[in-house]
Amino acid sequence: MKLKYLLAASVVSLAATTVATPAFAQSTGSSDFDNEPIIVTGKRASDVAGVEVPDSPKAKVQIGSELIGRQAPGQTINDILNLVPGVSFTNNDPYGSLGGSFTIRGFSSDRISQTFDGIPLNDSGNYALYTNQQVDPELIEYATVSLGSTDVDSPTASAAGGTINIRTKNPDADFGVLTSVTYGNLIARGNPGDRPMYRFFGKIETGELTSSGLSAYIAASRTQNDSVFSNYGGVDKQQYNAKIFQPLGDNGDFISIAGHYNQNRNNFNGSPSNFSGIETYAIQDPEDRFYTLSDGTPCTLVSGVQGVQDRYNSCGTPFERRYNPSNTGNIRGNSRFTLSDNLILTVDPSFQYVKANGGGTSIGFEGFSPDGFTGGIFQTDPRNPQRNNRSTQYYYFGGVDLNGDGDTLDYVTILSPSHTQTRRYGVIANLIYDIDDANRIRLAYTFDRARHRQTGTAGSLLNNGEPVDVFPINDPLLDVNGVAPQKRNRLSYATLNQISAEYRGEFNDLVVQLGVRAPFFTRDLNQYCVTTDTSGNVNCINGDAAIADYVALNPNYLAPASAKYKYDKLLPNVGLTYNFGNASVFASYAKNLSVPGTDALYGSLLAGVAPTPETSDAFDLGVRYRSGQIQAQVSGWFNRYKNRLATAYDPILDLNVTRNLGTVDKYGVDGSIAWKPISDFSVYVFGSYLKSEIKEDVQTGANSFAATAGKRESGAPIYTLGGRAQGRLGPVEIGAQVKRTGKRYLNDINTIELPAYTVADLDVRLNLGELNEDLEKAYIQVNVTNLFDQVYIGSASTGLTTSGAFVNIGPPRAITASLVWGF
Repeated sequence: MKLKYLLAASVVSLAATTVATPAFAQSTGSSDFDNEPIIVTGKRASDVAGVEVPDSPKAKVQIGSELIGRQAPGQTINDILNLVPGVSFTNNDPYGSLGGSFTIRGFSSDRISQTFDGIPLNDSGNYALYTNQQVDPELIEYATVSLGSTDVDSPTASAAGGTINIRTKNPDADFGVLTSVTYGNLIARGNPGDRPMYRFFGKIETGELTSSGLSAYIAASRTQNDSVFSNYGGVDKQQYNAKIFQPLGDNGDFISIAGHYNQNRNNFNGSPSNFSGIETYAIQDPEDRFYTLSDGTPCTLVSGVQGVQDRYNSCGTPFERRYNPSNTGNIRGNSRFTLSDNLILTVDPSFQYVKANGGGTSIGFEGFSPDGFTGGIFQTDPRNPQRNNRSTQYYYFGGVDLNGDGDTLDYVTILSPSHTQTRRYGVIANLIYDIDDANRIRLAYTFDRARHRQTGTAGSLLNNGEPVDVFPINDPLLDVNGVAPQKRNRLSYATLNQISAEYRGEFNDLVVQLGVRAPFFTRDLNQYCVTTDTSGNVNCINGDAAIADYVALNPNYLAPASAKYKYDKLLPNVGLTYNFGNASVFASYAKNLSVPGTDALYGSLLAGVAPTPETSDAFDLGVRYRSGQIQAQVSGWFNRYKNRLATAYDPILDLNVTRNLGTVDKYGVDGSIAWKPISDFSVYVFGSYLKSEIKEDVQTGANSFAATAGKRESGAPIYTLGGRAQGRLGPVEIGAQVKRTGKRYLNDINTIELPAYTVADLDVRLNLGELNEDLEKAYIQVNVTNLFDQVYIGSASTGLTTSGAFVNIGPPRAITASLVWGF
């Protein structure tokens, strides 16, 4: 049922602990190490217009809760970080519930480490980042973007392009309640019709429960909306959060335990056709964005007739009818203990759980495959043989009646997503020693281990093409031997053991940071299917004897196999900051390592050669100015990559396809300035320019090459330019922001180009407390996204010589109205 009738009450979140709030870094140890006890020469500045440029040898930009709160309620933090120079995010819907494409300095999300109170959020297998599963923005105290390398204790296998560190608020000292009720809809050109969105958020603060300062909060939210683009589907999302905070004395020590659970039920949407060039792309006019599904939804499956070999139709098969369900949760701890006057220990343990899938339908045959086997066979899709699309067809041992018509002769449409379950354990521990007031060192140990189970069992569809269960693994279709045919079946363990050390010293106006980390990565792979090519495609044959026969018939294939790959490297980093008054000059160098993801590793089993990891050398040089009225920063950067690994998801093959671009140089400039000349007005301007150059042609065959030498990498905009202005007039506050995103190439030979586009947003807040003092902590906020209803292409997969299989429509103009009420 839609959330149409919602009541609310609350208190607006305030920082509420007696200890110093960690800032700028991802783990408790990194936060503490960067901020105490050294006081850098120059004024300690607060944010301006919700933006701060931290005093660090690395180029960083921090967005605070004030600016986050001005965006549309429930919006993913990654969309809000689109206001940071060097960052480019293309949302797949106006409300942040369908994911999107994310880059920093041209690096895609699988090369960016995103953390949540210190724990890694990237997928442990392919390093993907799922932006629609992020914590509710009302709970975020700040988010810091590092536009280059990561911290020395970072638990990442792939962060060569930057980091995002999200810190949630600590509980308040006083009891209170906060609620936010939101209604939204499209107000776009092209007659989209009524497509409502409803959201409720509520938070209860306990206040201090004991004389020692024990406090906690619990929070929950629910979001529902109809499909933005098609006549089918939508989003149903719920999230729950809790945090307990216990100060330990008055010296900054504490223990914090927090929990998070997020459940998404959504359909893929906004990708109605392939992209073959802007002149032929189907989405050109406003009305083209809103469409009816090709299967005639509402529709019915083919009715089975006993004694007849029934076929199948398209009901339930369009891309938009695919579900992308996820259940994700974590328990995370942060702690700090003073062991002596100059020795501090921090420990951050965590556990994460993921149950999710994505994918569409396949054909299930009630008998054997043409060559007499049962299981999942990768072959040309019989539904569209003329397109030569390949997918897995499921063959059930003779005797299974899939459609209930009393015979075992039929071809039946079944649900066949790729399913993943992950259990992940981690800990980051730092021992920090203060040599004196100006020098300190730390030793750190990082452990991260993920059990990554990936399967592809199938499930039944209802007569209207809907899944019986969006998680077929809960009750999979079995053959007569009780075995579930599937399209993939593998188990991997990703383990990181890392030791690191760092020194930080102040020499008058010069601050020096010297660090080194030594990661030891291990990948344990167990492939239970037959590998058919080096791209990682498989045929999952049921039965050991049948597998042996199948491999004997196909000697170029690889029988089920296991392997262990190890990667390690010593990674130094150096940082310098020279301060003069409110200004500083900074420089940094870091060596980075990116380990290949699971799809590339499994694909390598057939070749018998482990993929080469990506390495890079990153340099930054910049200047910044920080005061109570101005926060400004300009930085130039250069990165050189060896064995540059570029990955794109292929929705047809339902796997990530990785290509090695060899040596690649990237360089550019990022800059921003936030200025608040008076208390009631602020302005913020930011921009970036990116250049990348692939050094050599990429070999595609024994004697063939793709003409990539001298070309740009695909997927990243050449430039971005934007700004925001915010002002107050009595009880009304108005904010407006705009961003221009430059052109992008969809392939690495730069023959397919996406044009630049401009998106503007508007937010208006009416502070009810200025009209009635009893409503001091209440306000009404209206947000309009894509104010001028720009028609553009948003996220898109990329390729070496061709474009990605699908591109997504940019979100149309939408409006949300929210009542936020607190006491």
